[in-house]
Amino acid sequence: MNATLGFRVKSGWAVAVLLAGPVESPQVIDRRVLQLHDSTIPESKQPYHAKMGTLQTDEAKIDRLRKVIAKAALKSVTELMRDYKGDGHQIRRAKLVVGSDIDPAKITNPHIRAHALEGRLFRTMLHDALSSCGLECSVIVERNAYKQAVPVLKRSEKELKQILTQLGRSLEGPWRGDEKLAALAAWLALG
Repeated sequence: MNATLGFRVKSGWAVAVLLAGPVESPQVIDRRVLQLHDSTIPESKQPYHAKMGTLQTDEAKIDRLRKVIAKAALKSVTELMRDYKGDGHQIRRAKLVVGSDIDPAKITNPHIRAHALEGRLFRTMLHDALSSCGLECSVIVERNAYKQAVPVLKRSEKELKQILTQLGRSLEGPWRGDEKLAALAAWLALG
């Protein structure tokens, strides 16, 4: 049975959803949170923030934190893939949902630029970690996710949202917007 991964990437973490089955009737196999930062180094969660509302400009510090984040992302993805492989899942593709793909250099507000830089950094580190595990990986922007899914999955946006809500009912715990977007991404990767 085909299995794919979808992620909703945030600053320092991501929601991962494992989906399997034919594209016509996917099933959620697993859902979990992946840490993309080192919790023992708090500034690795927001490496471009010097302090609240201030852009970090110390390139040496940013470079050190990038390495910490790359290591944390690779560790989390490697453990995730080991777990899934141990459960018999063969995953070939992943799709990431991100908040924005805007070029941070075009943002004049330093605080907003810090968020854009972090978004790009965590997306890139997760993408690189997935690729190093042999997964074909692509990215979609949240505001376009449903619009892109309609022609691929051959369902209306309303139908997609209803099905995604139903998919989460088989799991314990919350099934929020981030989980639904990650599931949509995995579903698109099935298609």
